[in-house]
Amino acid sequence: MDFKDQIKQFSDRVSKLKDNIHTEEATKNAFIMPFLQVLGYDVFNPLEVVPEFICDIGIKKGEKIDYAIFRDGSPIILVECKHWKQKLDIHDGQLLRYFHVSKAKFSILTNGLIFRFYTDLVEQNKMDEKPFLEFNIEEIKDGQIEQLKEFHKAYFDVENIYQSASELKYINEIRHLINQEFIEPNDEFVKYFAKQVYPSVMTAKVTEAFRSLVKRTITNIINDTINDRLKSAISKNDSPIQEEPAPGTLTVANSQDKEIITTQEEIEGFYIVRSMLRPKVPSTRITHRDALSYFAIFLDDNNRKPLCRLYLNSPTKKYIGVFDGEKKETKIEIKSIDEIYNFGKHLDKTIEIYLDSGK
Repeated sequence: MDFKDQIKQFSDRVSKLKDNIHTEEATKNAFIMPFLQVLGYDVFNPLEVVPEFICDIGIKKGEKIDYAIFRDGSPIILVECKHWKQKLDIHDGQLLRYFHVSKAKFSILTNGLIFRFYTDLVEQNKMDEKPFLEFNIEEIKDGQIEQLKEFHKAYFDVENIYQSASELKYINEIRHLINQEFIEPNDEFVKYFAKQVYPSVMTAKVTEAFRSLVKRTITNIINDTINDRLKSAISKNDSPIQEEPAPGTLTVANSQDKEIITTQEEIEGFYIVRSMLRPKVPSTRITHRDALSYFAIFLDDNNRKPLCRLYLNSPTKKYIGVFDGEKKETKIEIKSIDEIYNFGKHLDKTIEIYLDSGK
């Protein structure tokens, strides 16, 4: 059973059992410990998972956090747990104090349903007020599962997660702001567009009238985009297969024809490839460019150093394109982006060719 299936199974478990969980201790036993096991940690090994980990805070001695995950004798992740019916907002300060006196770089606040992941992006050794990753396990999305997989014991890499955390933090905050504006645009957002089309003074009454117009326009754009993607997918299925461009070249879309749209799934696939190659090169050297028919991943943003191509936009089949020493591409069907992990050895071999040629 792969990681995605394990998480889905755990999600079903939480949904079925939660109404029978009446205490915080029961939440730990039924939800938190199984969750840590899904992440690959042995909850019964005191050298790996320490329950009731002591974190002395100033003059307060013997303060305890629910779990600390250890590696090489040092804590790497702190876990603070609450009963599944409790809201987590009132508990962030407690975890912040624990984080400050610990060597752990990451912390998790959870009630078994909601999981919040924190680090110290804003100020070193001080836990951020906002999590860089948050999800409801009953509604977890595939992209969030891929982000969570970085915390699995088999893939855990502090530098790689820290890099991803920085990007996730700002992506999530920007996404939240955009969602807010789409749902209920504020005055500045409305005026930004209205001033460019309305010739007179922007009074409060005019602003309120434009607020409705802006909301309707946003809804129409979203609907049109979805319809265009559906039409494009149907058109691709009905069209004859076109010859692929030569390796190392990119297809550039005509602005009057079709628009290149980078999907969340493509970005998640990129993160997977980057994390797999992190032991070989710094993550900043793994780059990507989107094309009309595929998503290309390179070394050093050099189209003469292709690492792989992802073909994820077809509604029926997905492929990964891998390269040999002659830069000849082979396309292989995959069921989901999770199967990209199966090509680790191939990617290692490809990048080693480029690294050896540069010496």
